[in-house]
Amino acid sequence: MHLIIFQGLMIPFIGTTLGAACVFLMKEQMSEGLQRALTGFAAGVMVAASIWSLLIPAMEQSAHLGRLAFLPAVGGFWGGTAFMLLLDELIPHLHLDEDQPEGLRSHLAKTTMMVLAVTLHNIPEGMAVGAVYAGLLLGSKSMTVSGAMALSLGIAIQNFPEGTIISMPLRAAGQSKAKAFLSGTGSGAVEPAAALLTILFADLVVPVLPALLGFAAGAMLYVVVEELVPEMSVGAHSNVGVMMFALGFSVMMVLDVVFG
Repeated sequence: MHLIIFQGLMIPFIGTTLGAACVFLMKEQMSEGLQRALTGFAAGVMVAASIWSLLIPAMEQSAHLGRLAFLPAVGGFWGGTAFMLLLDELIPHLHLDEDQPEGLRSHLAKTTMMVLAVTLHNIPEGMAVGAVYAGLLLGSKSMTVSGAMALSLGIAIQNFPEGTIISMPLRAAGQSKAKAFLSGTGSGAVEPAAALLTILFADLVVPVLPALLGFAAGAMLYVVVEELVPEMSVGAHSNVGVMMFALGFSVMMVLDVVFG
């Protein structure tokens, strides 16, 4: 079981690493259309994962509460939203194609704040994977090995374009290909770390698992609405972001239903 969990935690990180490696193969500049498409796909995967892999299992595990089965999921959801809002206000970061940094004032380099922006939204993805594997370890009936692996694979698939989205602009901003690759890979290293911390927390406080699943869902959807949706819609009107969102949502939904 421990080997399965290790593999499950590392699969999303491998997705980020492979995506960041595209900096060695592609032109220095990524087209606006491709960036929209990749961002929309990632957003679709995250929304579907939040629903099928996190919120629905959270409510299933609280079925003994009857009509109040939604309470742990909703409470955790708002906790995750508040958590990401707090990090958003505290951590200095700079979104792609933006000139004004967010968070506390700092003297960090622009490229460093760009990496922090991606690192920030990788935290809830790691928590989501960790929460599902925690449920598996604790013997939750709504969690299966195949379902947990489906989530890991889904996050890895959407991490591939994310790794590309961060490494390519860093290269365009003046970093060497090797440094841009390492920066992109490093932004994804927070995922297995966040996953492991989530598992350890769930193991200490077993009854909070449904709330923890809701927490991860709230954190992920915060990132989607606050960051990914605006990025996939920036510039001249185009439907590419919306269509890729639908594709990402469909891919994650199929993975979760077929393997879950």
